[in-house]
Amino acid sequence: MSYLLFGVTALHIVILIILFVATLDNSWWVLSEDETLNLWHDCIYNNSSESWLCSSVSTNEWFHAVQALMVLSVLFSSFSFMLFMCQLYTMEKGGLFYATGVFQILASLAVFSGAVIYASHVREFHQDKPEGGHFGHCFVLAWVAFPLGLVSGIMYIHLRKRE
Repeated sequence: MSYLLFGVTALHIVILIILFVATLDNSWWVLSEDETLNLWHDCIYNNSSESWLCSSVSTNEWFHAVQALMVLSVLFSSFSFMLFMCQLYTMEKGGLFYATGVFQILASLAVFSGAVIYASHVREFHQDKPEGGHFGHCFVLAWVAFPLGLVSGIMYIHLRKRE
């Protein structure tokens, strides 16, 4: 049982780290080695000053929905982890971690919705940018966080407290 709890806890921490990186790092869309776009800033690398010059991103409503959903997924997953720790020490023997699982599944669905919206509207978000480019590692991490969060939520729902 202790190995299972350690595994579930470790998986949840990994998911939280992935969600934080996907939400806060600077590579949702890559135009070139010198220009990356994330959910918060449009950054261009200036070779002469050897620094990043950043400006605000799209004002598109769909883009704001992606921002909100990614922040919501981090909040849901963080709350789920805190709830799991509280339930672990306060819940009676034989109890199920339903609330923890539901919040983790909600975090997973929020990240899924945000990634789908971003993928379907990416041309609208960056219409003032040159053609080309590809999805960056943050977008990929968002897609990795979705199934991991879903599996984690399902595991929490079926996990029963012993001892």
